[in-house]
Amino acid sequence: MVLLGLGDSITDGYGASPGKSYFNLLLKPASTDPPSLQHCHLPAVLPNIKGQNDAISGTTSLELVDVTLPRLEPFPPDVYGIVVLTTGGNDVIHNYGRTPPREGAMFGASWEQAATWVSNYEVRLGKICDDISSRFPGGCTIFIANIYDPTDDVGDAEHAGLPPWRDGLRILHAYNDIIARVAAERDDVELVDIHSEFLGHGIHCRKFWSAHYHAIDPYYWYFDNLEDPNDRGYDAIRRLYLQRMAEVLPEKFPEMPSK
Repeated sequence: MVLLGLGDSITDGYGASPGKSYFNLLLKPASTDPPSLQHCHLPAVLPNIKGQNDAISGTTSLELVDVTLPRLEPFPPDVYGIVVLTTGGNDVIHNYGRTPPREGAMFGASWEQAATWVSNYEVRLGKICDDISSRFPGGCTIFIANIYDPTDDVGDAEHAGLPPWRDGLRILHAYNDIIARVAAERDDVELVDIHSEFLGHGIHCRKFWSAHYHAIDPYYWYFDNLEDPNDRGYDAIRRLYLQRMAEVLPEKFPEMPSK
């Protein structure tokens, strides 16, 4: 088996301390993990799994198609792929309003401007998943994360130092709807919902009156650049991926422990 990482900086691990990206944590717990997590990693149940992380920080879904996937060699037919994928977030947040909105860097776009680009993403994401699957003649499962929201579903990017964006939440939600649909339409694609888990851990995490406030964990899960997780965020993503894998993979491999 191979654990294959694809997509953007979240899977590449930008902003994580050494060894604490979610991809690395899937393969080896951190020395600072509590005892309850010391055996919660893929090699504990899949001892022959190897890691290959081809994610590239800063890339959009267009660049995943144009740059990353053409370099991905097919795997041997006796290899099963567990693929972790994050893509689309940079399409939405780049270039932070510093350039006019365009496909792949939509920040600041109106819904009317972005509607076609959003539709293109749905077609593109379907082709991405099909392309990845074609590289695994021995089969694979793709675990794709949706896109989190550092404004905690408020949509006030200006309070994070970015220009105001009236239609930002609508576009973000449209992208997440697409990710959910693409996953639902394919037997070999599974959704990992990081969006819901991260609500209440963005720029409004300390506002106890907000809808997503977490009294037992009112902490910020994002890195300094706003678009990537910090170590706490990567830990949360690791747990979400492992939980989803624990739900899905035992059905594909009956000999694999379910816990």
